[in-house]
Amino acid sequence: MKWSLKIAQFKGIPVYIHATFLLLIFWIAASHWIESKSISVMLQGVFFVLLIFLCVVLHEFGHALTAARYNIRTRDIVLLPIGGVASLEKMPDKPKEELWVAIAGPLVNIVIAIVLFVILMLFQQWQPLSSLSTTSGSILERLLLINVFLAVFNLLPAFPMDGGRILRALLAMRLDHVKATQIAASIGQGMALLFGLLGIFGNPMLLFIAFFVWIGAAQEAQMAKVKFVFDGIPVRSAMMTSYQSLRPNDQLERAVQLILAGSQQDFPVIEDGNVVGILERKKLMDGLARFGNDAQVNVVMDTYFLTAEITETLQNVMARLQSCRCKIMPVLRNGKLVGLLTMENIVEFLMIHAALKKTRS
Repeated sequence: MKWSLKIAQFKGIPVYIHATFLLLIFWIAASHWIESKSISVMLQGVFFVLLIFLCVVLHEFGHALTAARYNIRTRDIVLLPIGGVASLEKMPDKPKEELWVAIAGPLVNIVIAIVLFVILMLFQQWQPLSSLSTTSGSILERLLLINVFLAVFNLLPAFPMDGGRILRALLAMRLDHVKATQIAASIGQGMALLFGLLGIFGNPMLLFIAFFVWIGAAQEAQMAKVKFVFDGIPVRSAMMTSYQSLRPNDQLERAVQLILAGSQQDFPVIEDGNVVGILERKKLMDGLARFGNDAQVNVVMDTYFLTAEITETLQNVMARLQSCRCKIMPVLRNGKLVGLLTMENIVEFLMIHAALKKTRS
């Protein structure tokens, strides 16, 4: 994600902090200073927020490490002012596996809350809830309550919260995936309407949550439909078979001419019949700005890229294409290039499929 700084890595999963997260820290520090005019109180406020987000990171690692048990990689975890996001390559196909991946995050918060409760009881540090506020009272007790809130909030049966995925997984044990997703999404959007009504007459923050839940539920339902359409379809059905390619020693001027002459924006780079690189439009523009027209393609091309086999299904290849954020993916047969796949191809294939379906009905 742009504007993100890597701060840690665990089990091969990098953790990033988004630049906007620093605005939250600044706001917390400023609000505590304005209220108390005390540096120590200000630092305690910032420290407490950092502890909360440590719990958020542990929550996301609960998802990531459970997904790893099912051979699903997590690209990264990003901390945002509204929480954390673990970017899994995909959700498990089996309902039972999705259930465990979804529930792992809230379970981490519950475990943290139990540990804090035991510590508070052992050292007899428990205070009446009435003595707590957002800025004062026992840090451990406030952190316990925050973890209980995080667990309960994430277990709400609405996408994109964990509870929506848990509900979908439970329904998918008896229904097909698309139907289970549609029911879970409808329940989620119903909750979004409730949040919206409460937000109008009460807390405006609920309006933001309502919008977040409504959009998340709609996107999840749409993704389930796409997955159903692509199920079992070979990648050759949507790949581009008419395309231009470059050689490593071609000048960038050659790529410019190809772009101006047609609609292709990104190119495979081929040497001795093998794909050795990818030249995307952005890399081309950067290369032109730095080196000029006469520079060779091999100076700016990407040599790390993902490929697909022509025998693979479109569903699996699309998941990889989305996860790597690639513009194009070479499709190979016995190591030789036979086609290119882009998200534009996939969208066009989906539109054609939908149009044909209407004609048949």
